[in-house]
Amino acid sequence: MATSPSYLVPYPQRGSVLADAEVDTITEILRSGAPLSGGPYREAFERRFCELVGARHALSVTSGTVALSLAINLLGLRPGDEVLVTPQTFKATIQPLLDLPVTVRFCDVDPMTLNVDPAGVEALVTERTKAIVLVHYGGLPADMDRIMGIARRQGIVVVEDCAHALGSRYRGRRPGALADIGCFSFHTSKNITTLGEGGMVTVHNEERGHEWAERLDRMRSNNSDAVFVPAPLRIGNREDAPSWMLHAGNSYTHDCVEMRYSGTNATLSEPAAAVGIAQLDRLDRLVKRRRENSARITEVLRGFPFVEPVAEPADVVNAYHLYTFLVDPAAGVDRDAVVERLRQLGVQLQLRYFPLHLLPEWRARGHRFGECPAAEEVWFRRQVNVPCQPSLSDQQVSHLLEALHTALTEVERTVR
Repeated sequence: MATSPSYLVPYPQRGSVLADAEVDTITEILRSGAPLSGGPYREAFERRFCELVGARHALSVTSGTVALSLAINLLGLRPGDEVLVTPQTFKATIQPLLDLPVTVRFCDVDPMTLNVDPAGVEALVTERTKAIVLVHYGGLPADMDRIMGIARRQGIVVVEDCAHALGSRYRGRRPGALADIGCFSFHTSKNITTLGEGGMVTVHNEERGHEWAERLDRMRSNNSDAVFVPAPLRIGNREDAPSWMLHAGNSYTHDCVEMRYSGTNATLSEPAAAVGIAQLDRLDRLVKRRRENSARITEVLRGFPFVEPVAEPADVVNAYHLYTFLVDPAAGVDRDAVVERLRQLGVQLQLRYFPLHLLPEWRARGHRFGECPAAEEVWFRRQVNVPCQPSLSDQQVSHLLEALHTALTEVERTVR
């Protein structure tokens, strides 16, 4: 029976580090007898997050995927509407659009940042474009001033997937407050976690932010996102619900005239929210460790002219959720051979992400190879992701650096 290889540098199963503070706060909650859902820890976590990011509103949910689904449901998309999206992200970023009768247009990426190319966005915008959904790939913020300039001129709503970007900065500001709506993930692999799953939706639109936040709160709380008007008729011989009928809501007073979304229960538990607060306390240290590990990797790569790390413009701070470098196939470098050699040297790699427009579900919607040449070239020939998570020990980081140097030295002998 085949066995899995033993890696000296395994791909970390956790993107964050949990410590005594998280254990202590969970113990306190469990022993308190307080409710485990929808209490003061969730409220405190949302306040802290809102202050950190600088957004007008922040609402926690059970996962980043749920955050994206609720955000896209806010957009009120109709048949014939167009949405511009990036191909270089995890499938959850745009998965909710598969359920909607809209036209999804994939915008190619900048081959040196792997973020959506603003020039490509401008070229694809039409009078039917209603929204742009992008990601800050690997923790590197996209060129948001250019993208938001295009969006504002055209009246387009922008949703930023910030699953990788907690702890990063763009010209002094933080993702989550760079567009109209931001979506975060606290999955076990992300820069902080809330017990393995969790998410946050931030709202920063000045004109509609309050309305959107109210609708998000209804949707995540098992209430319908609908338009209600005062009911003209008494129901059940009463005009008002009795005080003891906790779940009657507006049943006695209003009629529903438009249903937008049926709602769901996406309440983040109190233990998860409490862990989130403790994780925010250590966020700066976690990102600092990611950046230190990444700087050491970059130093190794500088010795080899046929590889190049993803660019980090001077006006941004990369949170390095992922460390990505690119090989030069024109110099005769075989990316797959580099990855295989690193694996042989004990480094476990995961490459992220397969171009979304080439997934079967999107090909079924008419998308094809050749639609996003830069993203395709990056994935199939150039991209390498190596671990940089703060959970890596000093010894593991040292082995990773040695393995990189060995593998690239071997490549250098073949390309000279």
